[in-house]
Amino acid sequence: MINQAHNQPLVYVIILNWNNAPDTIECLQSLQTSNYQPAIPLIVDNGSTNGSVEEIRENFPSIDIIELEENLGYAAGNNVGIKHAMSDGADYVLILNNDTLVSPDMLGELIQFAQSKPNAGIVGPRMFYANQEDTIFAEGSFIDWGKGETYNRGMFQNASIERETSTPERVDFIAGCCVLVSRKFLDEVGGFDPIYFLNFEDVDWGIKAWRLGYEVWYTPDSIMWHKVSGTLGQSSPTNTYYMTRNSLLFFWRNSPLHLRFVAVGTIFLRTLRRIAAWSIKPQYQNERYRKLRSANLNALRDFVIGNFGQMKS
Repeated sequence: MINQAHNQPLVYVIILNWNNAPDTIECLQSLQTSNYQPAIPLIVDNGSTNGSVEEIRENFPSIDIIELEENLGYAAGNNVGIKHAMSDGADYVLILNNDTLVSPDMLGELIQFAQSKPNAGIVGPRMFYANQEDTIFAEGSFIDWGKGETYNRGMFQNASIERETSTPERVDFIAGCCVLVSRKFLDEVGGFDPIYFLNFEDVDWGIKAWRLGYEVWYTPDSIMWHKVSGTLGQSSPTNTYYMTRNSLLFFWRNSPLHLRFVAVGTIFLRTLRRIAAWSIKPQYQNERYRKLRSANLNALRDFVIGNFGQMKS
């Protein structure tokens, strides 16, 4: 059990690494500037094969690293860290992508707000793009049940524009790149659902929260920056596969009954139109789009036949 300083809540910061030590090291360096204590960073290495663990240890010799023998995916990999944090008495767990940078007061702002809201199960910050520091990545995230879509509010908008999101408010979910969850929430809900493997586990958490009476809050005074898919690449075939398959799974499982077939049908049609465009239009006749097309076709197939968890090779 870690001794708590000044009776402040104990926070574990779970950072998942997979073959991407440079981003993980930069993330840890930004976390070192945090003015909140006690905050315990914990690296979960998801079966890296490129010497990542050694490189991280060279830069942070005292850091705790859990080494997994294989890549368990984003959901299950983070769950290993969550289990460790809970067993060590964490009051809160911050899930933090390794391709993020945090402001010095981000964690303190999140904790202070969470402490002021007894029913807050999930709290998240204002998110910017790391390569465009004045451009919003997310000011809270939402679900459009009828369209079968999720979206980050304010995405790609310039932060200098006068905004209506300057006060904390309840949202549908917090993008999983930086999400603070309470011990009480984790005791009742548990970690991420590993059926998703990668993508939509954060949306699933948000829905579980409000169904169980917890609140999900966006807090604009806490700031971080996100490189966006620094490990896989935002438009990689792997990311495309999981986004498509898991959107179908999520909306099939969670949509209001009268919208379930509408949402899933809309996602299917949207994906088929994209596949058709990539198959027919001359500008898409290259290897990159051939792989993306195959990824989407495989995602549709696997949803239909019930192949979930890790993508079958």
